[in-house]
Formats: sequence, structure tokens, C-alpha cells
Amino acid sequence: MKTPVEKYRIVTYVAFIVTFVMSSSAVYASEFHDFVVSDTKFKAPVSWGKMKPASSMRKAQFAVSRDGITDKGEVVFFYFGPGGAGGTEANVQRWYRQFKEPENQLGAQSEKITVGNHSVTLVKASGTFLSGSPFGPKTAKAGYALLGAILEAPKGHIFIKFTGPLDLVIDGEKEFKEMVKKAEISR
Repeated sequence: MKTPVEKYRIVTYVAFIVTFVMSSSAVYASEFHDFVVSDTKFKAPVSWGKMKPASSMRKAQFAVSRDGITDKGEVVFFYFGPGGAGGTEANVQRWYRQFKEPENQLGAQSEKITVGNHSVTLVKASGTFLSGSPFGPKTAKAGYALLGAILEAPKGHIFIKFTGPLDLVIDGEKEFKEMVKKAEISR
């Protein structure tokens, strides 16, 4: 038979383990926004503020901010179905044209990676971003950057675009790429 002190130690130990396991699960659950675009699952950092998409073309939208940087950035997910919005290269060029400067002055880069069995094109550029809707007026924003990803999913490409002040986008590049690389693309 256990003494009262031994019983107390066992109960305390079990309570500690239960508390640790539950708090670890809660912390993990709160680190990401889980969401789906088409049949692809994403985990966006919880530090990105989830927003209501500004238009029906946007399937998910997040605001990104950092201390010491006045303007916010945004990460937007677009999905148009099979064949929608053109191919990968056409969209890469469209994104580069959203800057005032010509492509050769943007530090423009693109690279292909593989996520699961699917091709993903990562895009990077910086300069004077021409913010605004595709056919509306534009606002020139100097010192801005774009990180993009085009996921070639079976049910149509998913386009992800992170734009904002250069320092903000540079700070968020690792999180952005991790989110893209961990996407669960359906087969």
C-alpha cells in the first residue's frame, strides 16, 4: 500500500504529464492557420493575420506585419481551376510586370522545386511595385518586393503571392518557403 506522500507524488507526476501534453498540443495547434485551396492543404504561420479575401478571385488572404515596419504586406492565394489564368511562365511574367522597372532591374529570380511529386515555381523580385487591381488604377510603392509560388496541382495551378516592403518580405521569406514546401498537394 502506498503512503499518502507516495500517492501525492504519483498524482502530481501524472498531473504534470497531462498538463505538459495538453499545453504542447495547444501550442502546436496555435502555431498555424490550417486551410485548403482546391484540394491542397496549407499551414500558414499564425503570425500572419487571417483576412477576409478582398475579391472572389482570392481564395485566402493574410496580412503580414513586423515591428518597426510601417506598411503591412499581404499573402494572397489564387485558384482559377484547370487551365485558369494561363500557364506558369505567363504568370511569372505578369508578376514581373507589376513593377515599374524592367525585369532586368528587379533582381528577378525564378527557380523550380518539387513538392511531393509536383512542380512548384518560386519567384522573387523587388523594386517599385504597382499596387492595385488588374484593370484599375495603380499606386507606385517604392522599395517593395514580391515572393511568389506557383504550385502545379492536378486540379489546376495555385498561385501564391507575398508582396510588401522589401525588409518585411525578406524577413518573411523563410516562413513563406516553408509553408510552400509543406503544402499537401492532392494527387
